[in-house]
Amino acid sequence: MRKVWTTALATLLLTCLARAETPPPYGIGRVATPAEIAGWNIDIGRDGRGLPPGSGTVSHGREVFEQQCVACHGDKGQGGVGDKLVGGQGTLATANPVRTVGSYWPYAPTLFDYIRRAMPQNAPQSLSNDDVYAVSAYVLNLNGLLPADATLDARTLSAIKMPNRDHFTGDARPDVRNPACLSGC
Repeated sequence: MRKVWTTALATLLLTCLARAETPPPYGIGRVATPAEIAGWNIDIGRDGRGLPPGSGTVSHGREVFEQQCVACHGDKGQGGVGDKLVGGQGTLATANPVRTVGSYWPYAPTLFDYIRRAMPQNAPQSLSNDDVYAVSAYVLNLNGLLPADATLDARTLSAIKMPNRDHFTGDARPDVRNPACLSGC
């Protein structure tokens, strides 16, 4: 009887192991769950691909900016301990270029991506999507790229053409132009 139980237990164990996911290399850790991967897979493409649902107004963005951003970026985005966000148009070709959202940033949707991932610096990824849309709207408004009564969402953010968009050049290094990654990625 003991042999039957041992055989049954061994068969059950082997069946369970066969159904388990392949263990990670080196025998440590575990395979990430789809939910865990989704939590980190938050990148936004320059065309707006990946922007989440939600919206935000310039006026709400001003409120969030005053609460979360002023300490580093100044009350109108003029800079402080953090980068200057406003101004600089027409300075990039000078001896003293001023790189701001309005003068340097090439694609509006990536502004959302950066704010959502990295701001505020003391609590990154703590803002709601609506708050990130709103702060993006306020910063774009400060740079004269969005009217004061605007509401920003995935569609309207993707439609904004940044002033420096056409002034970036491609990267000729072969390691960044892998043909396998140019389509269907």
